[in-house]
Amino acid sequence: MNIRTTVEADLDTIYTLLADQSVNTVTLDRYRDYLASGAYRHEWSWVAEEDGRIVALAIWWGMEQFPHPFSIDGLYDAGSGDPVPVWTELIRHGLATFPADAEEPEYHIFLPNGWRDRPDVVAALEPRLRAAAAAGLSDTTERLRYEWTPADGLPARSTRLRFEPADDEAFLDVFRRVIEGSLDAATARAVARVGVDGAARSDLEIYQSMPGERSWWRLAYDEAGELIGFAMPSANNGGPVVGYLGVLAEHRGHRYSDDLLAEITHLLVETGADRIRADTDLTNKPMAASFERLHYRNFAVRMVATYPLS
Repeated sequence: MNIRTTVEADLDTIYTLLADQSVNTVTLDRYRDYLASGAYRHEWSWVAEEDGRIVALAIWWGMEQFPHPFSIDGLYDAGSGDPVPVWTELIRHGLATFPADAEEPEYHIFLPNGWRDRPDVVAALEPRLRAAAAAGLSDTTERLRYEWTPADGLPARSTRLRFEPADDEAFLDVFRRVIEGSLDAATARAVARVGVDGAARSDLEIYQSMPGERSWWRLAYDEAGELIGFAMPSANNGGPVVGYLGVLAEHRGHRYSDDLLAEITHLLVETGADRIRADTDLTNKPMAASFERLHYRNFAVRMVATYPLS
């Protein structure tokens, strides 16, 4: 078996494989658009060949301005046997290209609500997770996906907090402080890997790199002028998103996340957003409750496979 990155001559075969979407994120239109933009690249996509025929494909996604990808978007099989060993090797080849100081790679799988009651979804998901685990991405986090549209009603803006722009150093400081006691699994992994300061700096770099405008970011203060947290509206390749929000540890328990989320929603609507999306870990009950109080609808699930915490 030969494993290599894709080339232009593979496109017809790739298009045929993409027709069987299964639980993969990639669609034909998405693939063409992202290949043109640089979010997908031939050097980030891997195929396995037997006797000159492509029998498996792995597609990675990344940000256009970065030299390495971030996450697997799809695994495809055209062989006649168990796809797990082949997918495992494709993933391993992709992982081997990551720089030592890069963000940890992930595998994102988008699932419908109630997926555990869907035998077809479980049957498609299970071998992909087994391949990811065999390649080292054995830790899984289930994230709830939320969406807001104008039909859901614009939430009332906060009357107890004021919001102000701030420079990068101020945001870096508040990132460090919010990390304390965070319920976010990705944050915990980043802290374990590079410490609080390293995790904060990595977060800042990633959000600076996203398509959302840096001028949208806000710090939140109460009437006494005390810093409560921050609100970061943003955008990704798919459109406006709730980028990041956080409440300082000493102010948690007062539903300030509602105030921050309402401000993010208003700021994005003021830029013309007619759909806003967001994710939170299934285990982050307070944030999930905040989304629901502000009429964000849980429309799907994102399964994320990563390296385990060491």
